[in-house]
Amino acid sequence: MPMPSTFILPNGNPLLPCIVIAIGLSGCASAKLETAGSLSDYKGMVEANGTIAKSRQRIETADVMAAKTVTIVPTSFSAAASGDTLTEKQRSIVANAVDRSVCIGLSDRFQVVAPGQSADLTIHTKITHVTVTDVKIAAASKVVSAVPMFLSLGAPVPVPRIPAGMGTLSIEAEALNVEGQQKAAMLWARGTDILTGKPRVSAAGDAYDLASVYGDDFSKFLVTGKNPYKAGLSLPTMQKMKSSLGGTPKYAACDEFGRARIANLVAGGLGAAPEWLDKGGAHP
Repeated sequence: MPMPSTFILPNGNPLLPCIVIAIGLSGCASAKLETAGSLSDYKGMVEANGTIAKSRQRIETADVMAAKTVTIVPTSFSAAASGDTLTEKQRSIVANAVDRSVCIGLSDRFQVVAPGQSADLTIHTKITHVTVTDVKIAAASKVVSAVPMFLSLGAPVPVPRIPAGMGTLSIEAEALNVEGQQKAAMLWARGTDILTGKPRVSAAGDAYDLASVYGDDFSKFLVTGKNPYKAGLSLPTMQKMKSSLGGTPKYAACDEFGRARIANLVAGGLGAAPEWLDKGGAHP
């Protein structure tokens, strides 16, 4: 008799997802929360970790939920993070990927205005640490993952990534009101995992992909006014789906950070370096 694809535990929960999560957690690059002193205040932040991501947060929910407009100051690297082995081009596209993702996510509730314009909230973000991807191991992972697909005549066969040489990303960010008072802040860190991390032949490959994960988390934090890991699952809005696939963003201000072209998304799945196709944004 064939074995079922999912076993049921005595409490009624499926066993397979638990196994998948356990494998993913055991195969994650270790990331740690870093601070760079760029936040106006670090007081009152509480631990609020996700399944994989580590985070400390504080938010004045009433004030954030009352805000209608937001502007995004382009993300920068801390002095310590700038000492990694990424090129200037790679640092630029990683920082820009953060802003692009945050801008698309915030558009679900806020009106996003261009930098320099008056807004209820202004977002400041600093990348505090990057663990670069080992290009040789990433290339080997891509080759290994292609073999089962070849043997199965093209049918997709999930293959865990080689659990070594994977990258991490650490970020600190805050939202300030028009008086310069901090209304929300987040320290965030996450490492790539062997199940969902796409191996790219670039030192910036994992940091680039994690930038979008961070953007989803931080924007959900401000859109809902809650810990994004406890806000519950929700389907992406039409504007978010359209913008994430390279369509015209809801607000022109998001075009400052360029668009996520379909070609780059496809190339990422093939292991191509993000700096080959992502043209970045209008800012340096």
